[in-house]
Amino acid sequence: MPALAAQADVIAIDLLGFGASDKPRSRLADEPIQPGAVLYCFDLWARQVADAAISLFGLNETSKSERPAPQPELHLIGNSIGGMVALTAARLLVKEGIPPQQVILIDCAQRTLDDKRAAELPGLERISRPLLKQLVRQRWVIAPLFRLLAQPGFIRRVLRKAYPSGAHIDDELVGLLHRPSTDPGATESFRGFVNLFSDYLAPELLVDLAVPVRLLWGADDPWEDPKEARRWANAFPCIQELQVLSGLGHCPQDEGPERVNPILLQWIGGA
Repeated sequence: MPALAAQADVIAIDLLGFGASDKPRSRLADEPIQPGAVLYCFDLWARQVADAAISLFGLNETSKSERPAPQPELHLIGNSIGGMVALTAARLLVKEGIPPQQVILIDCAQRTLDDKRAAELPGLERISRPLLKQLVRQRWVIAPLFRLLAQPGFIRRVLRKAYPSGAHIDDELVGLLHRPSTDPGATESFRGFVNLFSDYLAPELLVDLAVPVRLLWGADDPWEDPKEARRWANAFPCIQELQVLSGLGHCPQDEGPERVNPILLQWIGGA
């Protein structure tokens, strides 16, 4: 962020259920509405991003009948699931007459476990999927699973996979990721997130998005295949550019900021 802040006003949002934000009780789509319970989904997080941008940057709807007043350029940047949130927020802002200048997706989540991609799964995974979905709904399953995963040692092992070069994996990063797991409600937000089996896929949002999109990808991402990013770049006119960075994984902005920041600054300055 400091590198980008030299050229632009930057805000980084802890989405509801993540980081230092509140973590309300989860409600799945087919569960009854309960006071204080939240349906964790991309529309929810996109609304949060859009409201923050409108409020903090003073964005206003542009009227077709009037000469639009000058307003700040908004660049939405998201990594992994944050990329899906950025795309959803862009679509929302376009509908509200406040289109962003561009969307930059860094190793955007391809959401291979979504129901709409179930047919692509290997046979055993496809067969066991209904049982898996039933299990992760259950709080008696989620609670011990979350306690098992939300351990510094496990987080470090995941980081070693996500950051194949091993760069910048240290106690500070592990602590930054572990701390939110100790918050009240963290198990509930985890339940909401892992049950995100039916929500948007990136191609559904890219197909008619009237905003420039640029893709930045780690060539060694173990989860989000760069080949899929290349297919997106060839299929959707809104995508202006794709850069794949060798030797970097799922979070190149953290693993190799000295390579990523100049690209982001160029894209922000030239959009």
